[in-house]
This record gives sequence, C-alpha cells and structure tokens, in this order.
Amino acid sequence: MPHTPYLTPPAGYTGPRRALILAGGGMRVAYQAGVLRALEEAGLCFTHADGTSGGIMNLAMLLSGLSPTAMCERWRTLRVRDFVSLMPFAEYLRGPAMAAMGDADGLVEDVFPHLGIDVARICTAEGIDATFNVCNFTDKVNEAIPHPHIDLDLLVAGVSLPMFMPAVRKGETTYTDAVWIQDANLIDAVRRGAQELWVVWIIANTPVYRDGFFNQYVHMIEMSACGALHDAFDRIREINDRIRQGETVYGHTEPIRLHLIKPTFPLPLDPAYYFGDVDGATLVNQGYAEAWAYLETRPADGLPFTPATTRMLTSNPGITFRETMEGPFALGPSDPQTGFEQGRRDGHHLALHATITIHDLARFIADPDHAGSLVATIDFTPFGTAIPARRGVFNLFSPADDPETKYMVYELAFRHGDEDYYLAGRKTIRDDPGFDLWKDTTTLFTTLHRGPDGHAPVVGAGILSLGVGDLIRLVSTMRAIHTDALTEKARTLATFGAFFLGELWESYAQHTQTDA
Repeated sequence: MPHTPYLTPPAGYTGPRRALILAGGGMRVAYQAGVLRALEEAGLCFTHADGTSGGIMNLAMLLSGLSPTAMCERWRTLRVRDFVSLMPFAEYLRGPAMAAMGDADGLVEDVFPHLGIDVARICTAEGIDATFNVCNFTDKVNEAIPHPHIDLDLLVAGVSLPMFMPAVRKGETTYTDAVWIQDANLIDAVRRGAQELWVVWIIANTPVYRDGFFNQYVHMIEMSACGALHDAFDRIREINDRIRQGETVYGHTEPIRLHLIKPTFPLPLDPAYYFGDVDGATLVNQGYAEAWAYLETRPADGLPFTPATTRMLTSNPGITFRETMEGPFALGPSDPQTGFEQGRRDGHHLALHATITIHDLARFIADPDHAGSLVATIDFTPFGTAIPARRGVFNLFSPADDPETKYMVYELAFRHGDEDYYLAGRKTIRDDPGFDLWKDTTTLFTTLHRGPDGHAPVVGAGILSLGVGDLIRLVSTMRAIHTDALTEKARTLATFGAFFLGELWESYAQHTQTDA
C-alpha cells in the first residue's frame, strides 16, 4: 500500500525545496537518527532524500514508514554485534584470496529487520523523491537508484564495504558500497531542483594522520569521501556564481544553500562501537544535541561550500563514561527533599541516563570548572521515557562560594510538549562532620525549571542517586579516547583516577586531620 513517510512536505507546501542527504559512516550512523528527530521537531520537510553507504540504512528506515523517534529507539536497542556475520569456514581457508572478512547474513536476518527496514514499503513511499547510491563496479560509476526500484540486493550492496563484506552480483553487474566514489550525492540533488542541501556528515575531517593498518584504511575512506564532497562543493560554487551572473542552471535562479550537521569531534570508529566504547544511545543523543546546536545558530544563507565546513576538532587523550541516576521526583515542589518525599508517595521517579565525555583530559584538569560535555535522555513518569537533551552541562568539582564546598554539576535542556524545560542537578562535596564521601558523590539534588535555563521558574524537584550496581556499570563503561596506544590509554585512565581521588582527598583531608 502507498504511504507517505515522515519529513515529507504536507499537501499544499510552498516552502523551499530541500534535499536530505544522509552520508555514510559505518555502524555509527545511529548518530543520524538523532539528527532526524531534531529536524522533525524543527518542522523541516524534504522533497528529495538521498542515502549513501551507512546512510542508506537510515533512509531505508525513513521510507519504510518509521518516525524519527521510532528510528532512535531502534538504534538504541540494536545489538551491534548482529552486524558481524562470518563467512563459511571454507572461505577462510582461501587465505588472502577470500571474498571478504564476513558476509551479509547478519545484516539481512537481524539488523535490517530490527531497524524496521521493509523493501516493499520503501518502493511504495509517496510524496518524496528518494535515491540510494551504489557503486556499479563493472562500469566504475555511481548509480543513484530511485526508491521505487530498490531491492534487498541493492540495499545490501550499498553498505558492502570492500574487504569487510562481499560484492553483490546482479546479472552481469557487480555492485558494492559507493563510498570510494562519493559519500554524498549533492550534484544529483541540485539537478533535481533542491534549493537547500541538508547534509548529515559523519566521515572525519581532521589533520591528524594515525599509524596502523586499520586507521590508514579509514584515512583512505576519509580522503576519498571528503575529496569527492569538496569537489562537489567546488562545482556548486561555480553553479552559484553563474546564477548570480543571471544564468538559470538546472532550473535554479537563486543560489543553492548548504546546511551541514556533523560531530564536533570525530566519532569513535566502528570497532569502538562493537566493543562497547560507545553505544547506540550515546550516538543517537549526540546527533540530536549537535543537530539542535546547529539549528539554533544556523546562518540564514547557509554555510560556505568550502572544506572548512566539514572540519572537525582534534584533541588530546580524554575520558568517556556512561552514568545512570534515578530517584523520586515530583512536579510542584521547589525543594529537592520535599520533591523526593512527594515523588516517593506518588510513585513518580525521574531517571537521568547520561554520557560524559572529556575530550582533552589535561585541559579539563587545568580548567577551574573542570567542564566536560554531556548528552543524555531522561525518563520521568508524568512526561514519558527517553526524552533527549538538546544541550547539556557537566562540571566535576566546580568551585563554590564556600571554599570547603565543591559541586558536581549535571544540567540539561529538553522539550516536552510545547514547553522548554531545564533540569539542574548538583552533587555537593562538602566538609561536613563525619566521612560522608559516598553520599556526597552519589546524591544529585535536582530541580526542574520551566524555561530554557536554570534562571527560569522551578516547577519540580527531587533527589537522584547512584546505586552500587549503577556505579559498577559506570566504571565498566569508562574508556580512554583519542588515543590508540595501550600504554597511553592506561596512563589517561590513571591520570583521571588520580585527579578524581585527589580532589576528593583535598575536600576531606582537612576534616580527617581535625578528627584525628
């Protein structure tokens, strides 16, 4: 049956013709689902959509009829190890001549079904002009397959990266992932009349060149994908120059505009995702938050068509970990203790699921506020579950007015219904009588503000806590990032541990000595 996907223009739409361009990025394209949720909340719609490499999966989900919110949940709950499926044992006996490191069985039998990808529904989607890019290896060209003509073999081919998955043969033609030719088909979107190009870009663009076979395989993809994208930028700049001189190009009489959403720092590579250094929920939440950061500051005329637009920040070794805190919480009270007691009576709880990332540990330690980044979702009985944060704040041992007090700060902005809310939580590390280290570092006194920040009126309060089991899970997720060397990873973790324990000791040492 024909159906109209989400993000498709409503009947009578007269706004700008926008193209949604979902580039590749391996399994990490879970990030894009969060971006799509933000775009939907911002009221954007698209007349054309295009997917390449990993981006094909999100385009397929969208055309299968899933809402961006449902897409986020599917990525959060996906078992990432289902991506990996081994070839028959005999294939590995061929040694260097084997077809690939794995096959597509896990993709077809587990990943696609879990993600809700339905080829029949993709083919019957209406109201949008969509294309899936595959590499026609036989002719060494990119083919943009219109969505009514897609099939399962071509979907698989579009994400079959050489060496990792076998090529797909259809008749006399061999197909594979198009990333080596291009990772985002901007020119086709321009030819189809798109006035605004909305690109969701994941492939890293930094000046750092890493050692090691796998890193350099990834660098080859980065050079190819970024190089093709930047070449397309050059062509569109030329088209815009011709339009400004009075030409009509592909039906355009106004310059084409670019909007590009990307990670601030390069995302962890697929092996890090596979082995748990990052999870799907974090990628989804990060995409959502970074999309809103762009939406709230985007220039009306778009971004320049230059390589600097895809540039990401580089950093020194850092730390990431995931933390869940939960406790009774109530609407109405402004005092956390009162909210805790009322929430316990009413059976209302609030849970904060956060990922904390410190991108440069040395700078973090030197910063008096010890600021890191936070992406998160909250579950709150009256509001619902998995509500994503549009932005977050984290400070570890931030100084207070009282020299004997320090704060651990967790804050996030989110939206529920038509209202902005701001959740502000503090763990207070104070030199009280007795050695209450555990309580101080695991108790988050929290207020809920109706408005965009912590200055807005308080409309709820409660106390969240970190249980023993939660602490064990937190420690199990702690990873060193932005370094490959095992010795550097160990040193980074040890440095963070020494800093954390050292700050706690500084807070308690004076009182301990007084007691003695």
